[in-house]
Amino acid sequence: MRKKTVVNRFIRLAQNQACVIIGVLSVFGAGMVHAGPPIPPTLMPNAAHPGATVIISGEGFGTFISTRENRVLFKGVPALIQQWEPDLIMVKVPLHAQDGPVTLLADKKTVQAGTFTVHQPKIDRMAPFEAEAGSLLIIEGKHFGNTAGSRDPNAMFGVNQVLINGIPGHIKKWRSTKIQVKIPAKAKSGDVIVRLASYDPLPDGSCCAPVDYAVSNSLRLTVIPRIAMEPAEGTIGSKVVLYADDFGKQKGKGDAVLFDGHPATIARWSPRNIVVHVPLDATSGALILRRNGVDREVGRFKVHTFQVENFSPREGPIGSLVRIRGSHFGLYSESGETPYFFDFDSGANAVEIGGVPAIIRRWHNDLIEVWVPYSAKTGQIVIRRGATIPRPDGTCCADHGVVEVAAGFFTVVTPTVESYGPASAGLDEVVTIHGSGFGDFLKIAEAARANLHKKAHNWKPYELGANVSRTSVLINGIATQVMSWSNTEIQVRVPRRLWFGIATPDGFDTDRMSGEVIIRRGSWDWLPDGTCCTEKQWVDAIAGPFTIMARGIPDQDYMEPNPNNRGDAF
Repeated sequence: MRKKTVVNRFIRLAQNQACVIIGVLSVFGAGMVHAGPPIPPTLMPNAAHPGATVIISGEGFGTFISTRENRVLFKGVPALIQQWEPDLIMVKVPLHAQDGPVTLLADKKTVQAGTFTVHQPKIDRMAPFEAEAGSLLIIEGKHFGNTAGSRDPNAMFGVNQVLINGIPGHIKKWRSTKIQVKIPAKAKSGDVIVRLASYDPLPDGSCCAPVDYAVSNSLRLTVIPRIAMEPAEGTIGSKVVLYADDFGKQKGKGDAVLFDGHPATIARWSPRNIVVHVPLDATSGALILRRNGVDREVGRFKVHTFQVENFSPREGPIGSLVRIRGSHFGLYSESGETPYFFDFDSGANAVEIGGVPAIIRRWHNDLIEVWVPYSAKTGQIVIRRGATIPRPDGTCCADHGVVEVAAGFFTVVTPTVESYGPASAGLDEVVTIHGSGFGDFLKIAEAARANLHKKAHNWKPYELGANVSRTSVLINGIATQVMSWSNTEIQVRVPRRLWFGIATPDGFDTDRMSGEVIIRRGSWDWLPDGTCCTEKQWVDAIAGPFTIMARGIPDQDYMEPNPNNRGDAF
């Protein structure tokens, strides 16, 4: 009492003399020292949701002794203490807290820290109410807290969550009034709730009771089956496939696929995929699946117009390989073995040279390669894509048409020989041919049969006969080894195979030592019924006569029987 009296006298003296006295100290509690009257405790914040952290600041809280001696009660409900300092206490709002006073128990004293209001999470609105797994769900409301907490499910204070029919969603963004969550792949239609995790202390005040949650009201979400679309862009006539778990066994009456409102021809409808072709009148926009009278946007589809940048060569003989470069040529479509003669249900593709369909070797979105056909004529190279407009029931076809783009002018040339030499030579000697229109050399290893690859997986050997070669030089009817080949000059070696034709044990067959030098190019045409293809047809350019000289032929004893082998050497 004497200490308090002394302090009061100093305070009255300071008030009377209108000056501030600093440094007058008074000791309270367990060694606490402060100036003036004790500072009343304050709550920050004084309103929050269960699980939130609340800071109680003030003075005279003393030191933390034990969970029995030091307690914080929210209207009688004990809170979990995270930190206790003489001037600051940090606690978690208990799950079952109610509006009312917050009381501190310390050093056998009871201190009123203030009044606290408990907020429960509440969902006001949600969008969309119908969505597929993997899409983003927006939840708006109040009292969600500033963060979802640690992503570790074993974190001390739990994790705030959004549950979709009991399945936790993947949180993309969490704010006090707005949550963005990705609908999980396993989610089914059901209630959406926000729940806030919190631990309460055990009855003795220690940590921790099993985690529990404050749960918001619920709103209903309909999770619709996910539909994938491939591709998301293309030209008219291009094939587009929709994938899902269950489209139904067959197309129902009124079911449709629409490109920006334009119905597409449906080539296939099965439980797991739908195949359609971009219609002739398609425009960029929403791709809609209509089922049982209900429209659903699958995605956005962009319709491209294909364009040609360049092509090469600009001229050449039949059998030349022409490469056309550009953009948005789309995927190659064909009907069975008829890639040129349009089956308009499939949006088939084609390239014409001078009005004659070329043989398609390769078709990519930015590159087309074609062989100049046997019947090709000088004229425009034209790329064609077919497309349709379906009947009201989605079958083909109410209308069909073709979109054409001219690549440029191509000149079909005929190989012409101006000179060659020598006109007689021995085996392995080089013969040079000069002229024009020889084109590019195409290796005989190039497979000529358009369907050669389709049976390759059977592991059956193929005999690549004369119908495989596209460019060759013949001497006396035998193909030569090409040393070099340009549009104006060819060099070949006199083939050793001629030896087997002119050499015998009794001498040489002089009748076969003479013949002709011939440049040969080959190509095909489509058959009249639109299938591929005719047998290889040839264009020959005769250089002139040629005589095999008795040079480079093996020694005569090479013709004798080999005693170490069965049979003769040849």
